[in-house]
Amino acid sequence: MYSYFDEMLAVLQAAATAFGFVYVHPFEDGNGRLHRCLIHHVLTERKFTPPGMVFPVSSVMLDRIDDYHTTLQAHSAPLMPFIDWRPTPERNVEVLNDTADLYRYFDCTDAAEFLYACVRRTVESDLPREIGYLRRHDEAIRRIMDAVEMPDRIAENLVMFIRQNKGTLSKRCRDGEFSKLRDDEVILIEQIVGDAFEGFDEASAPIGGETN
Repeated sequence: MYSYFDEMLAVLQAAATAFGFVYVHPFEDGNGRLHRCLIHHVLTERKFTPPGMVFPVSSVMLDRIDDYHTTLQAHSAPLMPFIDWRPTPERNVEVLNDTADLYRYFDCTDAAEFLYACVRRTVESDLPREIGYLRRHDEAIRRIMDAVEMPDRIAENLVMFIRQNKGTLSKRCRDGEFSKLRDDEVILIEQIVGDAFEGFDEASAPIGGETN
């Protein structure tokens, strides 16, 4: 049986692996993305996340970008006086002295605490909200398709545009992509979307985005 101890070990291993990698910073670009990919990989390999589940912990990390940077700098900044380096023509840096001992046995406490806080928020808040959003979205699509025959892509766009316009389809959309819809059909679809997302917090829509 998967225990709380196993859960803690999975998060600790993910923190040690991923933050250890990003501190070494072996590539010119993409270190941050690979760092977050390693977190997902370790959590999956340790069976922390169920098979096939998209676990949006990296989105939570990016949503807490200031705390994220503080955690990264807590280890790296104190080491800078012990590193000799020079800029390269490619606008990177070349390290001139042996720095292996500075990174081999690093203190992972801050990184582990930060990652665990992000995992906890993901499990207790963001993931349930995202699942709730997807359920409401799928219900709206199903009811729209039952009411008016149309391609899936059109139904998806209708839900998106109606939600973006606070519950109504804009005149520009009605005169453009959705000009074939009758007035009574538009009213019905607006009602369907409104019912599906009634009481839903707009701020709880799925978050995303990716940077280095």
